[in-house]
Amino acid sequence: MSSPKKPSSQARDSRIADNKKAAFNYHFEERYECGLVLQGWEVKALRAGKVQLTDGYVVIRDGELFLIGCLINPLRTASTHVSADSARTRKLLMHKAEIQRLIGKVEQKGYTLVPINLHWKSGRVKCEIALAKGKAEHDKRDTIKEREGKREVERAMKQRAR
Repeated sequence: MSSPKKPSSQARDSRIADNKKAAFNYHFEERYECGLVLQGWEVKALRAGKVQLTDGYVVIRDGELFLIGCLINPLRTASTHVSADSARTRKLLMHKAEIQRLIGKVEQKGYTLVPINLHWKSGRVKCEIALAKGKAEHDKRDTIKEREGKREVERAMKQRAR
């Protein structure tokens, strides 16, 4: 008789970091999942949650994707023989055909690539990116109104339940 397996910590806590600012500033057209080239100290820092995605963006250089502006702060116990650069440019891994499709779409007016989140998948760090179009100022105001309206409804429901 075997006992049921407990979910691993990776299965429970698969999200590492979210870029909530991106959803406010952009309309997402398509989403993609990419691998991420990391150094050892960066993986340790990600496990500790020392990452910030809010200022990150993705560029295409020579047919390859790079993540710029993503800050991974090194742990104090990081290796002494490695100089840790928290804001270094990190390479994203995707199939060449997908990258070619993205190149065609990014060259269209107004489209950009934005990182949405970092998460664990099968023991590896993955970055979800989106092909996005910037929101106009009035769209941002509409987003704020919707959010405040939902908040008011939640408050009313909570007061009514009491």
